[in-house]
Amino acid sequence: MKLGEFDYQLPKELIAQEPVRPRDRSRLMIVNRLARTIEHDYFYNLPKYLRRDDLLVFNDTKVFPARLVGKKESGGRVEILLLTSEGGGWRFIGKNIGRAKRVIFGNGLEGEIVRPGVIKFNVDSNRLTVLIDRIGYTPVPPYIHPRGAWPEPKLRRMYQTVYAREFRLRAGGMGSAAAPTAGFHFTKKMLAKIPKKIFVTLWVGLGTFAPVREENIEEHKMHEERFSISSGTRAEILRAKKGGERIVAVGTTSVRVLESDWTRNETNIFIYPGYKFKYVDTMITNFHLPKSTLLILVCAFAGKELVMKAYEEAIKKKYRFYSFGDAMLVV
Repeated sequence: MKLGEFDYQLPKELIAQEPVRPRDRSRLMIVNRLARTIEHDYFYNLPKYLRRDDLLVFNDTKVFPARLVGKKESGGRVEILLLTSEGGGWRFIGKNIGRAKRVIFGNGLEGEIVRPGVIKFNVDSNRLTVLIDRIGYTPVPPYIHPRGAWPEPKLRRMYQTVYAREFRLRAGGMGSAAAPTAGFHFTKKMLAKIPKKIFVTLWVGLGTFAPVREENIEEHKMHEERFSISSGTRAEILRAKKGGERIVAVGTTSVRVLESDWTRNETNIFIYPGYKFKYVDTMITNFHLPKSTLLILVCAFAGKELVMKAYEEAIKKKYRFYSFGDAMLVV
């Protein structure tokens, strides 16, 4: 399939710059794959579209302040976005790095660029956790323009699910460089009313938000991302599937964990139309960027024609798009 088939034109004013308050007051589009119908509601009414025995699967990863600002030895300003730990260092993407070998961040934190795209810090993981929490910035997507609009503590609360777990910067247990945004719509009160729910963890990195550059989408290669799914959670999923209960994935990252090989702790699964889903029966998701792997995944689940029709209707009805935007329930 061609990448251009997953394109659409979005008016800039429909890109949400902050979440609605309370969060469950966002709009909810209900897309029925079998009936090929589209309905409109609000997220606080989600329970009326769920069955009593539905098993909801959430990604409980926590976004950490992964954007660091520092200076090269020459004095030039640089920015880096930390992605994943790797062999004692960290993979990153950056701005204005050039040929720099050393970056000074302040508060005693320095980094040595040991090879392109990998930086090693001068402190251990425990100290790094403390320093990044002190001097790092929330890595909101570039289409959100919060700089100067909100103080960093408020932005950290906004760009986080209410059920996110604490992070520690160590292999296999770091934070995420982006949020599982479908979870933004849940409040603690709503979460408490959901009788059957389980949590998996996928640490969101470049695999989730890297753009597709190949015109033939089947040639796109996803970056590896780490995930964790406990033996008890696996058993609960298999029990639900065997019992004919619906498995409701909250967000595309939860989908990717469910559909990955659970014997590994990393996944580079790329789901596009033609994929046969093994576990996911229902999906809660946001409205995604054109030509993104996330939009392509939703099209694989609900059918490209129906999804693109739903997006067209969402634009006409002025839904709010992207991370802080409205939600879609695909049944």
